[in-house]
Amino acid sequence: MSGMQDPSDDLKVTAPKTWATGAPAVAHALQYSLSQTSPRRTALTLLNLNQGKGIDCPGCAWPDPDPQHRPMNEYCENGAKHVNDEATSKRITREFFRQHSVSELDEKSDYWLNQQGRLTEPMVKRSDSDFYEPISWDDALDLLAAELRSLDSPSEALFYTSGRLNNEAAFLLQLFARAFGTNNLPDCSNMCHESSGSAMQETLGIGKGSVSLDDLHHSDLIFVIGQNPGTNHPRMLTALERAKHNGGEVVAVNPLPEAGLMRFKNPQKVRGVLGRGTEITDQFLQIRPGGDLALFKALNLLLLEAEDAAPGTVLDHEFIRAHTTGFEEFARQARELSWDQVHAATGLTRTEIEQVRDRVLASSSVIACWAMGLTQQKHGVATIREVVNFLMLRGNIGKPGAGVCPVRGHSNVQGDRTMGIWERVPQPFLDSLEREFGFTPPSEHGWDSVDSIRAMLDGRARFFLGVAGNFVRATPDSEVTEKAMRQCRVTAHISTKLNRSHTVCGETALILPTLGRSDRDVQNGVEQFVTVEDSMSMVHASYGRLEPASDALLSEVAILARLARRVLGDEPDLPWEEFEANYDAIRDRISRVVPGFEDFNRRVADPAGFQLPNPVNSGEFRTPSGKAVFSANEFEWLDAPEGYLVLQSLRSHDQWNTIPYAMDDRYRGIHDARRVVLVNPADVEALGLTDRALVDLVSVWHDGVERRAPNFRVVSYPAARGSAAAYYPETNVLVPLDSVADVSNTPTSKGVIVRLEPASDQG
Repeated sequence: MSGMQDPSDDLKVTAPKTWATGAPAVAHALQYSLSQTSPRRTALTLLNLNQGKGIDCPGCAWPDPDPQHRPMNEYCENGAKHVNDEATSKRITREFFRQHSVSELDEKSDYWLNQQGRLTEPMVKRSDSDFYEPISWDDALDLLAAELRSLDSPSEALFYTSGRLNNEAAFLLQLFARAFGTNNLPDCSNMCHESSGSAMQETLGIGKGSVSLDDLHHSDLIFVIGQNPGTNHPRMLTALERAKHNGGEVVAVNPLPEAGLMRFKNPQKVRGVLGRGTEITDQFLQIRPGGDLALFKALNLLLLEAEDAAPGTVLDHEFIRAHTTGFEEFARQARELSWDQVHAATGLTRTEIEQVRDRVLASSSVIACWAMGLTQQKHGVATIREVVNFLMLRGNIGKPGAGVCPVRGHSNVQGDRTMGIWERVPQPFLDSLEREFGFTPPSEHGWDSVDSIRAMLDGRARFFLGVAGNFVRATPDSEVTEKAMRQCRVTAHISTKLNRSHTVCGETALILPTLGRSDRDVQNGVEQFVTVEDSMSMVHASYGRLEPASDALLSEVAILARLARRVLGDEPDLPWEEFEANYDAIRDRISRVVPGFEDFNRRVADPAGFQLPNPVNSGEFRTPSGKAVFSANEFEWLDAPEGYLVLQSLRSHDQWNTIPYAMDDRYRGIHDARRVVLVNPADVEALGLTDRALVDLVSVWHDGVERRAPNFRVVSYPAARGSAAAYYPETNVLVPLDSVADVSNTPTSKGVIVRLEPASDQG
């Protein structure tokens, strides 16, 4: 498998941290930033990050406070690292590619590839070569256009994007793909929050969260489920801190204790630097992976029984009667719950769960926040439906301080979906495209990320265009994915930096270097801006502030517009030149196609941006019945056989998505190594292992194929009993392509049953 590395001999383990951020986070952010670029460029990025008329952080999708309450330093440690990783002064030139073959690069680590710097000119790897070589933009785009036109069917092409893409380029990408004749628009949502969208679309009629920052600040009770804010979206800790100071409580549900959910030391406040900071979690439920469905079924049963004991005082009968359907069937099934099964699935006692019920009964407003700890489970959709049931029982939908809050992990992943990056986009969106642009988009559903891999494997897809992201390392079943990509005739990636997807490529491969979000984007002498949508449906502008890494870079908008013009010609007649020259023209079209974006250009000029409407908050549920739906979900959990553990993959603290910035995980006490597996000490003993033992992680799927991640060090860690945790993308190899969530087809990266064997290669 590509990029395989031996375990580090320098592994050091310290006690896990019991608090997050504070002065060390500031120091680490500056240290990494200054290792990448100059003090001047660091100052330019950080002083403009998440500010009005500034750079939207290319990291997570956490929303910004309103401008009146936005501090000068509205960024976190990882956001500072992420933007300055992009703003690096390091450069990759044609000489680099002369010195390193593709085969050689494929042996390098993900960390090494990223650290080489910004890409500076288009490159091509010909089918008879193992080296990338320079190619002009015209020749590169002509090559791609010729390949696309030669396909037997538009469905042989795949158009992938990650959440780093802006709204304007995302809109052009889907417009181009559909004008070409396909809905093959896989994206990173397929691999992270697809389960959220599937569950909420079915139960509430919209696939987005319903809460605002103000709701979080004033909620009585906030659940943080399957989520690690301290690493993945640290600015959320500021919102939780404010909620605590306003009298709210927090319940954390996670297989691992996470430092940021214990105590937060806000570096912008004296008590965060000199004092103890703020205790965040009032109750920590250390749940077994995959036990969340059982937990919320148990809470719902306890609420029903509390209503039985005191009729009319627990449930919101008016909300249930006026705004929901399916309550009777839900309640009937809920009462069949077995507490023995609940304990087996969760590892929690009934007393612990009853304590949570008491907190709920004492709260008039409740928010449920979650991330991939829920979505990347086989029964993730059912779990989120059960969370919606839980909120609806007491009317905690559509009122201040209450609601659903799926926390997206990449800056514009939600915006890309709003712009139509979806293989199953609803027909009304396609109808709007037809009215606006005068062609009939295909209505047949396309392939998501998992099905795209299958299509490449069996030859149904031969062309892959990746816009941002790192598809090879973000996807499951690494050896299968790599085989699939190498079977393509042509692969091309619009990228800022080198990554694994450039080394695992088709017969012919292109690297198309693009502007980063921090780079100034000037078209025809006029500076352009782009827009993004955050996790709470706020849309705002982002302005690049740095000189581009190379004069040869093109914006994502320009690359897509030029390619589309070459492929489509005048059929249909679309104004690609106008779109490239002035992004206002794209936003004018978006305003007429996408609901909620009316008068887009005027409204986004406000430094605060604007809020997209959420019908749920107006009591409107766009389901077939016109009401929110209570669901009856079958009881399921991950039951590992004796001698096996349930593995969840996770990020280290010094990592963004697939790319590590260092070999450390400071909050968990792991230093100078990534091939480690965290296991409860009692499980280490029960498995006959020892701390620091060298093991292979082995998963076996019902296809009989043994998937092995070799050479991991066992680290005794306070994980939930019966579970293990290790970093991705190193563990993606263990996730079978067919191991997906019901309904959403999301890979089950948080629920892989594995055994730990003594390493096959002890050398």
